[in-house]
Amino acid sequence: MNPSLAGPVLVVGCGLMGTSTGLALRRREVEVYLDDLRRSHVEVAESRGAGSGEKPTSVAMVVIAVPPDHVGPAVVDALREWPEAVVTDLSSIKAGPLAVVRAQAGADAARYVGGHPMAGSERSGPVAASEQLFDGRAWAVTPSPDADPTAVEQARVLATTCGATVIELSPDEHDAAVARVSHLPHVMAVLAAAQLNGGPETHLALSGQGLRDVTRIAGGDPRLWRQILGGNASHLGRILRSVRADIDTLLTGLESSPDEIVKVLERGVHGTDLIPGKHGAELPAESTVYVHLPDRPGELARLFGDAGESGVNIEDLRIDHDPARPVGLVEVVVASDRVDTLIDALGERGWRAHR
Repeated sequence: MNPSLAGPVLVVGCGLMGTSTGLALRRREVEVYLDDLRRSHVEVAESRGAGSGEKPTSVAMVVIAVPPDHVGPAVVDALREWPEAVVTDLSSIKAGPLAVVRAQAGADAARYVGGHPMAGSERSGPVAASEQLFDGRAWAVTPSPDADPTAVEQARVLATTCGATVIELSPDEHDAAVARVSHLPHVMAVLAAAQLNGGPETHLALSGQGLRDVTRIAGGDPRLWRQILGGNASHLGRILRSVRADIDTLLTGLESSPDEIVKVLERGVHGTDLIPGKHGAELPAESTVYVHLPDRPGELARLFGDAGESGVNIEDLRIDHDPARPVGLVEVVVASDRVDTLIDALGERGWRAHR
């Protein structure tokens, strides 16, 4: 029998992450209560079915889903207000809040176990929330050495109940990891997008899917990301200094030594090979099939249906809209040994598909 949460859950903070947590828990029929400084956020989250906006009389767990700068104080307040409850959080920074909790909560700090679901969206607020946000995603659980084992187990159960896969790390190890796989990619996307400012329209007219892929996550809330990056300054700074060394190498290559350019490019290729595939498995050999998509309602749904009938599983998909033509180009990523099957099946159904 799978372990379950010990009782009702109070979610403090009804933005994207908090509301999504409520929705995911309610999907499993967990009793959820909602709280937020903005009553309007509570009302929206409640209207979407994420939980009740009423004040609970008792809870078994409190989930803190507030901006990073406020996590530590919010955890301390929850430990004091709910002396029998386990307290966890959803913040992307773990060492800083833990230091605040240890300094201010005393022995009660043992009931706090940090958590961080590796999920999100460029959108924010309760309207953007989804009960599927955490499905299949990694969820870091980051107990301190003196954490109560029961609290650690309940933090793990919260993650699995929301549909995520638990990865247990120390708080400092977590912060080092997210600096590499989350915070650095955001910074690099921002740096690339920032160079578009002031660019001539003739330059921007050449924008393609590659630019959109690189800059997609750059649209996050700058105030929130200031807190995230500042809260993980030491680990992120170390990674950025390594990036700076690669940039210096590239500059040297551009100016006098082309072989140095190849070295950096090869390191990038090797790095992409290290990214785990679905469910943490090794990445399979994949190839892209290009499909011309008419710019009409229902065409994408028709493509999905026809691809599904081919029996080929779609691993990834990207859409590149051509501003000069009434069609889009869909890049369908499938296992390499299934490319011909998909192309033949789509061709039989009237699609222009090719490698």
